[in-house]
Amino acid sequence: MKVGVVQMKISNSIENNLIKITNFLEQAKVEEVDLICFPEMALTGYNIQLLKSRVLNDLILSAIDKISQLASKYSICCIIGHPFFEGEKLKNRASVIFPDGRYKKYDKLHPTELEMKIFSEGKDTLVFEYKQKRFGIAICRDQNFYNIFKEYKDNACDGVFVLAAHYYNPKEARWKIDKNRSIPITRAVENEYYVFLANATGAHLNMISLGHSLIVDRNGCIVCEANETEEVLLTAEI
Repeated sequence: MKVGVVQMKISNSIENNLIKITNFLEQAKVEEVDLICFPEMALTGYNIQLLKSRVLNDLILSAIDKISQLASKYSICCIIGHPFFEGEKLKNRASVIFPDGRYKKYDKLHPTELEMKIFSEGKDTLVFEYKQKRFGIAICRDQNFYNIFKEYKDNACDGVFVLAAHYYNPKEARWKIDKNRSIPITRAVENEYYVFLANATGAHLNMISLGHSLIVDRNGCIVCEANETEEVLLTAEI
């Protein structure tokens, strides 16, 4: 099975982000990827005006439908980060879109203090199966919580996807690179499964994310890693 993670620049425009997502899905098809993961909030970024819009869900569902059509056309399972309203509560969500049109969802369990001003926390972990493999999902700060990853180990997962958007001021971004690289490696070693980190790169809302998306094997070895600035599809056979 071939798994891919995307590192990409995220803008305030759904249309622009959707173009990039479409291009990466086309590349994934060429490279015969079975399962692909995009960063946290890859579809919208943190556009505050959009996040407060009452038509947000309509815009998200329209974009998700287009992605679903491509997932079906290319026979690729896709994990995409985006916001979504559940009633009056806004969630930081990862949707798993299967080629047969099915969906599963995971909402970020541990938003940051700043995010809590906008988002409500999720309630449950998510285990899904695809092509005889089992996977879990975490979003960004969730990676700090060992119990989430232990639960996925107890559920016999073959790997966990971490969707991230590590936006900080430039100085903080620089000194947090090692931390954000080391945690996926640690989680892989602790639980003896793959960890796939799909991070954003570039500037957004006067902050910056310095990439370093990576794929780590069950022994803690980095199979492949992006640099600080490139927009790239990383892949690995598992």
